[in-house]
Amino acid sequence: MALIGYARVSTDEQTTDPQIDALKAAGCAIIHREHGSGGDRARLELKRAIERCAGGDVLVVVRIDRLARSLAHLLEIIETLDARGAGFRSLGDPIDTTSPQGRFTLQILGAVAEFERALIRERTRAGLKAARERGRIGGNPGLRLRSDAAVRAVHNAREARRDADVLRIADDILRHVREMRPAYPWETVARSLDRAGGCRPDGGRWTGPALARAVRRLVRDGFVDASVLERTPRRRDSHDLVTLVAMAVRTLKPPTLANIARHLEGLHCRTPRGETRWSVSSVQNLLAQAIAQGLLEDRPLPAPEAPRRRGRPPKSLKSSVKEG
Repeated sequence: MALIGYARVSTDEQTTDPQIDALKAAGCAIIHREHGSGGDRARLELKRAIERCAGGDVLVVVRIDRLARSLAHLLEIIETLDARGAGFRSLGDPIDTTSPQGRFTLQILGAVAEFERALIRERTRAGLKAARERGRIGGNPGLRLRSDAAVRAVHNAREARRDADVLRIADDILRHVREMRPAYPWETVARSLDRAGGCRPDGGRWTGPALARAVRRLVRDGFVDASVLERTPRRRDSHDLVTLVAMAVRTLKPPTLANIARHLEGLHCRTPRGETRWSVSSVQNLLAQAIAQGLLEDRPLPAPEAPRRRGRPPKSLKSSVKEG
């Protein structure tokens, strides 16, 4: 079991040091720290902390308000951790899902949250009914009258929100885009991102059209060259496959020859001979080309491998990418 800490402050002027000290004293060896609003549900470090939690791990915070601003968001996070087989613990609150008392407290909080949502729905319906009886109609008056200024303001607000969402995940997608576009179609790049664990700002899976729209925003703002938007050629040369294999070595865990072959098949890439099934020897040839072109370092292994049937392989990256 690993204790994974999460510390958050709202502004850059504040410091997470007191939280870090408390989390270390509680036994957290891994701590994610973040500057951001508690109302922002798309916090990058919180996402990374949750994804790091595996079965038996526990996500630890100093206080509940460091994790979530609302009870609904807190319960959503705990449900996500529970689905991953992980627990949650707050050092300053009586919540520890690894203990019976903590689970009981969580059930009470869930019931309170459901009761609160029911009251809000009832008050909202009553307010709307009373407004209709008095002849008032809800909503933006400018939008009802199709005012150009109101429509433009709403459009600009939506565009600004979408730009901010794309910028939050830009680092996760740009490496794949730079290395694979325009040699490969957007659907292939989206599948590669999905296999690497990347996801859209809303947490969903990437599709080709959605990825293309996101990258167009990044091109417009100068984060990536416009060449990535060019049309994909009908035929791709061996250099594109070499680049794709080099990227697979850097992203797959473990980067064995068999795993790379399955990865290329999952991306629907054909071999240099036009076949759909990849062999280990085909991957090995492209791997040698990647090393020769300087795309990968032919670095020595930290420790010698156990001998195989045909003798001990050379201590290089070619041998470190084993036949899975």
